[in-house]
Amino acid sequence: MSRPVPPDPWSALRTRTPARIAIGRSGASLPTREVLAFSLAHAQARDAVHTPFDARAVAKAVEALGVPTLHVDSAACDRATYLRRPDLGRRLCDGSRIALASARGPCDLAVVVADGLSSTAVHAHAAPLIAALLPLAQAEGWRLAPVTIASQARVALGDEVGELLGARLVLLLVGERPGLSSPDSLGAYLTFQPRVGRTDAERNCVSNIRAEGLSYDQAAFKLAWLMRVALRLSLTGVALKDESDTAAMPSASAPAAPAIARDLDEPRSA
Repeated sequence: MSRPVPPDPWSALRTRTPARIAIGRSGASLPTREVLAFSLAHAQARDAVHTPFDARAVAKAVEALGVPTLHVDSAACDRATYLRRPDLGRRLCDGSRIALASARGPCDLAVVVADGLSSTAVHAHAAPLIAALLPLAQAEGWRLAPVTIASQARVALGDEVGELLGARLVLLLVGERPGLSSPDSLGAYLTFQPRVGRTDAERNCVSNIRAEGLSYDQAAFKLAWLMRVALRLSLTGVALKDESDTAAMPSASAPAAPAIARDLDEPRSA
């Protein structure tokens, strides 16, 4: 009489993480189901990188929140150039630079939505995150620039955008490099006094914003906390430690989203 096969003690842990643990084996190889699952995850990651960025749809979703938008392009003329030349994705093309300079005005925060390495993430999460962040910005009385939608953009592009718009802070939302379990992860990078030449050490990052990671409300709370402290201390980056976890998130319903002034010279509201 054969004995029953004991359950794999790792199986229960697989329900708690997307990491590839307890995948088993078939002889000296992986089980067919795991080979197929890996191939699917790899294809999803490649699709996230190469899916065309629908800047118009993102702009429409943001404008539905009552926020005006601007569209800019990096110096990378197409996706292939963008992937081969990261430096071009960090700078604006000449036409976009001129357009942003004409929109310059005093503001506390400029939000940039960039496709980055996962258009999938931006399509899914950028507008909902902005919707969660707007009431917090309203509560602080921050003057906001129009949201800039950037195509073929790297993180450092936000420095040039923020500098041209005259912003005290720039917040760049970007599709993160897709992993084999997270093809739709959105990252948020915050920089005080943005200008060309800022380094990654001068930014704060809130990452893994998606359904399986950090929720929109949690991410917005963290970002608002960082922005509040950054404006008080006049810095971001390694010198600004994220201690937002020690602060309690508000439980009351959030106030309505602010009406973003199209005239950036309008005085700051009380």
